[in-house]
Amino acid sequence: MKIDVSDLLKKNITKKDIDLTILEKGFYDGREPISFVGPVKLEGALSLVGDMLYLDATATAKIELICSRCLERFVRDIHIDIHEKFSNENVNKDDDYIFIDSDAIDITEIVENNIILSLPIKKLCKEDCKGLCQICGTNLNNSSCNCVNQDIDPRLAGLKDFFSSN
Repeated sequence: MKIDVSDLLKKNITKKDIDLTILEKGFYDGREPISFVGPVKLEGALSLVGDMLYLDATATAKIELICSRCLERFVRDIHIDIHEKFSNENVNKDDDYIFIDSDAIDITEIVENNIILSLPIKKLCKEDCKGLCQICGTNLNNSSCNCVNQDIDPRLAGLKDFFSSN
């Protein structure tokens, strides 16, 4: 979804309120698909200060993720604040801004990038997720298994024999 900012760039107005509902199914973040469970709500404003456009908005959505431990799908509520700067001129290269070369801003891409940045590296369905058994693959959150984990760090294997002889 694109937002027309020509009236801001021509300095006809200095502020434009945004109240959007983005209807997207999801996107791919480079590692895994992220699905939207419902629409994404974006509320905020675009402001013109000097030659820079500032986007200050809040995005809320429900997204479906895959747990990093048990591989089950779960839904997470997202509520993020978005603060971005835009310019159609080459300003100081040290500034952190997005260059726009038209009279429209692709707001969907901005929201998706901010969602990716807000997600944790390890996505867990719950903090105490037990994950999968390394031997049989049973989801340890739903049931237990009778597997015996005999994996011993080879650096400590000598201690096993020491304690079993007593």
